Amino acid sequence: MCNLYTVRKSAAEVAAHFGVANPVQSNAGEEVYPGTPGVVVRETAGQRVAQSMTWGFPLRLKTMSPTAKPKPVNNIADLRKGMWIGLARKPEWRCLIPVTEFAEAEGEKGSKTRTWFSVKDEPIFAWAGLWRDSAEWGPVYSGVMTDCNEAIRPVHDRMPVLLHRDEYDQWLHGGFDDILAFQERCFPDDLIVMNRTDEPWVKRRAAAAEVPLI
Repeated sequence: MCNLYTVRKSAAEVAAHFGVANPVQSNAGEEVYPGTPGVVVRETAGQRVAQSMTWGFPLRLKTMSPTAKPKPVNNIADLRKGMWIGLARKPEWRCLIPVTEFAEAEGEKGSKTRTWFSVKDEPIFAWAGLWRDSAEWGPVYSGVMTDCNEAIRPVHDRMPVLLHRDEYDQWLHGGFDDILAFQERCFPDDLIVMNRTDEPWVKRRAAAAEVPLI
């Protein structure tokens, strides 16, 4: 489950990498958490555009009170499940999530630290995602997860579905079987760079709550 990633590049650099004509000045921070703003790249009218959205689809659990805020579902475990399949089948609801690093928590409970992962020789890369408009938060997005490769296994058993540069169009335009294949493949071990740190996992005043993986 990925609950933290970074975009440590300017709007112009993100736009150049993804072939976007409209660099977006967003209020998203360099570190992106569930329920906070992030920038995604999607297609409309045959052109790629960058757009600020909230990371996580709003979900209201049956056990929640009517006045409670929805939980952000920021990771997608299975594209074939009911919550996702309708969107996944339609290219207009697919998106690319720009990332420079993503993090997983490592260590004992109460003293977990941040272990960061990036893609070798890629200062910015894409995480496969879906988006939609919501009544609660406006445009929202979520990232697709898959089984980890051996480079990430020492820290976690899941990882984001990462895309090579020449796969962006296939994710955005391919058939349903094509995008399922991305979720079922194993991203090459030798392209993952791991950076263990002593940074505490919880650095902000209110840590992101655990959210369901669907």
